[in-house]
Amino acid sequence: MTQQTEPVSNWKSKFAAMGPGILLASAAIGGSHLVASTQAGAIYGWQLALIIVLANLFKYPFFRFGAQYTLASNKTLLEGYKEKGRLYLWVFFILNVFATVVNVAGVGIVTAAILSFILPQDLGLGISSLSIIVIAITWGMLLLGKYRFLDKLSKWIMTALTVSTVMAVVIAAFKTREYVPDFIEPSPWNLASLAFIVALMGWMPAPIEFSAINSMWVVAKKRFTKIGYRDGLFDFNVGYIGTAVLALVFLALGALVQYGSGEAVEQAGVKYIAQLIKMYAFAIGDWSRLLIALIAFMCMFGTTITAIDGYSRANAETFRLLRNKVDSSQLSLNIWITIAAVVGIIIITMFMGNVASLLSFAMIGSFVSTPIFAWLNLSLVLKGEHKVSGGLFWLSIIGLIYLSAFAIFFIIYQLGLLN
Repeated sequence: MTQQTEPVSNWKSKFAAMGPGILLASAAIGGSHLVASTQAGAIYGWQLALIIVLANLFKYPFFRFGAQYTLASNKTLLEGYKEKGRLYLWVFFILNVFATVVNVAGVGIVTAAILSFILPQDLGLGISSLSIIVIAITWGMLLLGKYRFLDKLSKWIMTALTVSTVMAVVIAAFKTREYVPDFIEPSPWNLASLAFIVALMGWMPAPIEFSAINSMWVVAKKRFTKIGYRDGLFDFNVGYIGTAVLALVFLALGALVQYGSGEAVEQAGVKYIAQLIKMYAFAIGDWSRLLIALIAFMCMFGTTITAIDGYSRANAETFRLLRNKVDSSQLSLNIWITIAAVVGIIIITMFMGNVASLLSFAMIGSFVSTPIFAWLNLSLVLKGEHKVSGGLFWLSIIGLIYLSAFAIFFIIYQLGLLN
């Protein structure tokens, strides 16, 4: 890929470029890590570690193309789609609107589940009600522009969650624990486990459409900070690789604490939150329950804010490009934020009796659409001055084949054609 005149890169410039990649990491540490990764370790031990590694590895080039394309061209992925043709932009827009409402509902539910663990039980507020409250508060904060402080605070919260989780894993690794007698290791390598594996990969490390949102963050960062190509990629790699490593850390927490303990693992992501908090208490101490719950809630609340804001910005920008408008107004962004919040609440209300299915559907939907978003990103760097080559090109080809084959196989299975 052709690079522009590159400023001197040193540690000072690298740290100055930090931002978009860390925001991506903040958005990623959500349902995929707190619930899916830990659950995978609790149910199957270390067996799904390879699946997590492959999901992160094969999605890497497509996330990277977002940052790479923008750093080299000063254009967002959305502008690149438009230059390829309006059809590309329409495909992204339709899929992103769908992802917006489903994933906003999904992260809202996980946030509410953690909040329910913190609040007194006598309040009588269920998960659905708390989800609506969480999304409504987020909507108000975004419209009032009062989320900036929490956005900065969320980075420290994410750091606290990371340190707490690593500490819990290290302590658990040295603790003596007993397995139930005659414990039989369950196998994930069967069709019955396929939906769980697909859901695990769907939000791992984040829904792939966040690559377009990340490219918008890069453009915004470059408006007030001079970012070199290498420094920008350094920021991206720190954020992306950091989330990939953390996914394995959360897997380790489930494998070291709950796996083989005889305690039935709650399959429903919402009900699993209590078991997740219990793991930290086992490793760190019972005193940590409320603290860990609060840290996890703040982390997920930050993810909810980032999701609603990021998806809405991408929708507003795509809509602007489709209408050939010069600038997108704040009013347009506020409208898309409102749409994301309102429709997210409607979906939660419709699934009020089965929020577990909604969360699973959000993750599975993200995975099934992954090959399409991946192809959109790859298509921007196949020729011209931004052409990708070498190992990264072949990794993207292998990744696209792997993700597409897995998605097609799952769809065939769901249609009952394998029975």
